[in-house]
Amino acid sequence: MFTEKVPVGLTIRGTDAEPTVLPSAPIPASEAGLLSLRDVRKDPRVRVYIAKANQQMAAIGYTEHGHRHAGIVSTIARSILNSLGFETRTAELAAIAGYLHDIGCMINRQGHVEAGGIISFQILTDRGMEPTEIADVVAAIGNHEEPYGVPITPIAAAVIIADKSDVHYTRVQAEDSAEYDIHDRVNAAVRRSFLRVEPDAKTIRLELEIDSEVASIMEYFEIFASRMSLCRRSAEKLGCRFRLSINGRDL
Repeated sequence: MFTEKVPVGLTIRGTDAEPTVLPSAPIPASEAGLLSLRDVRKDPRVRVYIAKANQQMAAIGYTEHGHRHAGIVSTIARSILNSLGFETRTAELAAIAGYLHDIGCMINRQGHVEAGGIISFQILTDRGMEPTEIADVVAAIGNHEEPYGVPITPIAAAVIIADKSDVHYTRVQAEDSAEYDIHDRVNAAVRRSFLRVEPDAKTIRLELEIDSEVASIMEYFEIFASRMSLCRRSAEKLGCRFRLSINGRDL
């Protein structure tokens, strides 16, 4: 039986340096005629907007929403669909949507999914992406957040699961633990996080190791219950069951 283990706690770093020149005219797609994640990541607007989004999230006390989170969600979303046998292009679109999903936070946390869809629409249109693909990407971005998100497509389902699986101590941005809110405490408590995709068993399992002295399992459920419900519906969209395992026990 093939089993893919995807490291959710993987540290993915990218420069947050702001470019001095932003594109002022449409930029053609890649030579193959299909826009890739690599093309998107190279766009200077994407570099600036995601960095600015994380700066705003840090200013209001949220966990990391920058290039690290974008890279992890992108990688996991692609891996989920590849592991389950979806077409390579579908997995690539999930990777693009995963990278851009929180870009709207540069405007405000409130309404960031709608803002992110509009911002991404403009960038992807300028880059020459096909309209049908743009529609799939922006729909996934617009549907990734609980409680109103809906796994309308496999792309959206993969992005939702990847996003909600990134709970890990490396996301905490507050320097003083005395200033932690419950989101910080729960993330700080997660020492190890893996998303395991089991194609033959049709199961997607999030495995967490939590330091209960930092935050209790009950605190995890207090803030993540709606997220896990959305993950369950997303797994069903992919023809799978969603399972959560904490400290070696299925819940």
